Amino acid sequence: EGDEAGWAQAREEAEAARQELREVVRPLREPGYREALRRKAERARKRRLRLQRRKQEAKAAKEEEAARAAEREAKIDQWRAKCIQEVEEKNRERELKAAADSVLSEVRKKQADTKRMVDILRALEKLRKLRKEAAGRKGVCPPPSADEAFENQVESLKTLLKNRTELYEAEERALRVMLEGEQEEERKREMEKKQKKEREKLLQQKLEIDSKLFGDPDEFPLAHLLQPFREYYLQAEHSVAALIQIRHEWDQYLVPADHPEGSCIPPGWVLPSLPTNDTWATAVR
Repeated sequence: EGDEAGWAQAREEAEAARQELREVVRPLREPGYREALRRKAERARKRRLRLQRRKQEAKAAKEEEAARAAEREAKIDQWRAKCIQEVEEKNRERELKAAADSVLSEVRKKQADTKRMVDILRALEKLRKLRKEAAGRKGVCPPPSADEAFENQVESLKTLLKNRTELYEAEERALRVMLEGEQEEERKREMEKKQKKEREKLLQQKLEIDSKLFGDPDEFPLAHLLQPFREYYLQAEHSVAALIQIRHEWDQYLVPADHPEGSCIPPGWVLPSLPTNDTWATAVR
């Protein structure tokens, strides 16, 4: 009896397991289940790919933004370094000019002192001459040795003052040359800055004209198709033979400005006129 009860319980458990397995397997036997399962797997795969693509796009956008930020920082650092360099150059020029002016002022002060000594020496000579004449009228005459000693002393002082005057004049000339050189360098730098601005302005005008004639290379997607035309119209810039041939062809049509059957060759590019209607404007765009 115990064995029969155990077998009955085992049979019931097996029957329950078989029924549960049948319930699990039943959807697999239904029509369209495999297709639905395939679509579900496909949707999961696409969703996974979409998430990966968004993640990659977000990463690329982040890297691009970081690159732009680094480029902006580099430009800012370059601009800041340029400003600091300009300020330092101006400060050095100001300090050098101030030092040169100070030295020049000192030299001029020495020259003034030397000139005052020369004036004093002349006044002493004049005073001794007047006193000698007054003493002569009274019958008092100094010995010749006194005149000789005075003249020797005056000549010695004149030679010393002359040497100092020449030395100070040489120093002044050297300082003036240095100051003029600094001023010339400053004028040269200002001229270079002005010429650089003019070149940048002319280059910008050339780019605008080229953009109107050939299209903007950054926005026009077919710019590479215009490359043969660019090479044809710019061949004179790279070949002397092409330049001579083009000039020969143009020279055939050189006429005075008042010629009734022609006009002068324009000095630059002939820019296209603005569209006169909307249809033309859409074609141009």
